[in-house]
Amino acid sequence: MSAPLSLIIGIGNPGPQYAETRHNVGVWFVEKLAANFGGEFREEKKFFGSICTLNYQNRELKLLIPDTYMNESGKAVGAFVNFFKIPHQRILVAHDELDLTTGIVRLKQNGGLAGHNGLRDISRCLAGSQEFNRLRIGVGHPGTQQEVTGHVLGKASAGDRQVINECLDAALATLPLMAEGEWQKAMNELHTFSAVPKEDQ
Repeated sequence: MSAPLSLIIGIGNPGPQYAETRHNVGVWFVEKLAANFGGEFREEKKFFGSICTLNYQNRELKLLIPDTYMNESGKAVGAFVNFFKIPHQRILVAHDELDLTTGIVRLKQNGGLAGHNGLRDISRCLAGSQEFNRLRIGVGHPGTQQEVTGHVLGKASAGDRQVINECLDAALATLPLMAEGEWQKAMNELHTFSAVPKEDQ
């Protein structure tokens, strides 16, 4: 057993113009979790974000949504983590993942940042640490680097949104394992899941 989960961060961009974009799927996950347990977010200026605290499996589970843009996610994460002295191994960052097809969701512990600017800024503000866990929510790749910005800042189609929601539900189903620090079991369970239609695989 490794470190139990203490903090889940959903990263994206602030403001209603970005709320439904692919870049905000990590925020969708955290908001869905809070809604399932009747939690409410409140803005905390000193943490540059909105926070929610849940009583989950008889322990405190904190949720954070930075109010900063994706590329400056570390500002909120660093302030929050340093204030509460949360070990990096107890953190889960939920984010969009271009390298995964829409309909795929994966957990990752430690390791590289795969060029993700939000993760890179979080690592920078955690003194270079990459020991936090990631929930990688697939949004697919548009095909060329020139199309990436428009893709992640574009709204998901109704079909894609439904598939992404299935991924979020699958991730939430493994949350009891993550909360207990059973990361490998959570991975084994989640990595058998796919909402991708067979003809698209």
